[in-house]
Amino acid sequence: MSETLLPGEARLQAMAAPEGEIAAATRTLVVGPYLTRAAAQAAGAPDRQAARSTAARLDEAVGLAAAIDLDVAQATGLSLQKIRPSTYLGKGRVEELAGLIKAEEIGLVVMDCALSPVQQRNLEKAWGAKVIDRTGLILEIFGRRASTREGRLQVEHAHLAYQKSRLVRSWTHLERQRGGFGFLGGPGETQIEADRRLIQERMTRIERDLDAVTRTRGLHRQSRARVPYPIVALVGYTNAGKSTLFNTLTKAEVRAQDMLFATLDPTARATKLPHGETVILSDTVGFISDLPTPLIAAFRATLEDVIEADILLHVRDVSHGDTEAQAEDVAEVLDELGIGDRADRIIEVWNKADLLDEAERTRLLNLSAMARESGRNDRDSAAPVLVSALTGEGLPALMSRIEARIARSRSTFAVILPPEDGASLNWLYENAEVLDRRTVEGGELHLAVRIAPEKEPRFLNRFEGARRLARAG
Repeated sequence: MSETLLPGEARLQAMAAPEGEIAAATRTLVVGPYLTRAAAQAAGAPDRQAARSTAARLDEAVGLAAAIDLDVAQATGLSLQKIRPSTYLGKGRVEELAGLIKAEEIGLVVMDCALSPVQQRNLEKAWGAKVIDRTGLILEIFGRRASTREGRLQVEHAHLAYQKSRLVRSWTHLERQRGGFGFLGGPGETQIEADRRLIQERMTRIERDLDAVTRTRGLHRQSRARVPYPIVALVGYTNAGKSTLFNTLTKAEVRAQDMLFATLDPTARATKLPHGETVILSDTVGFISDLPTPLIAAFRATLEDVIEADILLHVRDVSHGDTEAQAEDVAEVLDELGIGDRADRIIEVWNKADLLDEAERTRLLNLSAMARESGRNDRDSAAPVLVSALTGEGLPALMSRIEARIARSRSTFAVILPPEDGASLNWLYENAEVLDRRTVEGGELHLAVRIAPEKEPRFLNRFEGARRLARAG
């Protein structure tokens, strides 16, 4: 960042910075210590978490590690009956993994769970290797991916909040890995308290900076509101294909990779619907199960477009074995944002149809048709749309569905124009959706147009002879 740092803040910023450069050359073991289904239910875990397969959860953890280029030497899933307060794992498991870590010359262990500072320290002592948990790993990914000033500030704030509770561990780690900051003999209690105060001061300063950035974003939204296009926001589990869909629909070049959290910073582009209506399409950060609480709060501002959106496209990877559980995770985040009960705003997009076998494709198409049939009395049913953002399959149907959903709030009119009134015809094409256009004998134009509520007064003032065909609602 270009801002001037206060005394001591350079050290804190280094502490909050991503450690990808160090970790990339380190042999890594990914451990998935998962409670059995019965134990998870007894502990009050959500049903969807208990229902996830160990293989799918471990595969996701390996994907998170790969997102910051960790050299994953091995991954192992463990079934737990209960969580041990001191080391999370039982004594036998700790000793068994210690042997594996020594034999494989592992320098970094990723635990796919949330560890307390005590558990993390004890495991590091037992294994003689650096240990990070799921929260720490996701923070590192966010630190690598965030590119806007707002994103970087949010990541640093979340990282400092996480490190504040692990101050003793983090400084001993920095001594060992980075050689430094003047703590070669180990930090004393006075230094730890001073560092804790510096962290809090830095967090307060970041919060002030974030307030300023949020106000700027608000001004941008007000500016955009003066050209009131509908907002269509893409939401979904990470790596569901949102950015690929965004790029295909808008001809943009947002980063789209087969990688968890490839997109962190929100991006918006204008695109046209089949009948010419302009909408703002917004790509957003992907959701994930067990997202660290500090990051949910820190990245809430990046989801403002989701909260304000006229339509949400819930993009799902239907080729994934845990697609149902992932969908429930997304629904939970939407509930936290206060918009989960707005089913009339949500269109489910079943993505990655190109990865399905013929039997599964037929099954999903039948499910979609059944949903569409059950809602045939509505002008637009809640049926999901099966698409492939990569090949373009199903995208025309999706755009028509978006258009139909927007049309619910718009009235339709019949307009007759003399052949020489080109200015009025141009106005209609720029401000309304022209649904039908016919030229009758003598050159007179008969049009059916759909108009947004905020433009309807100007429309009626200009076209006094317009006849209403259908009301909004």
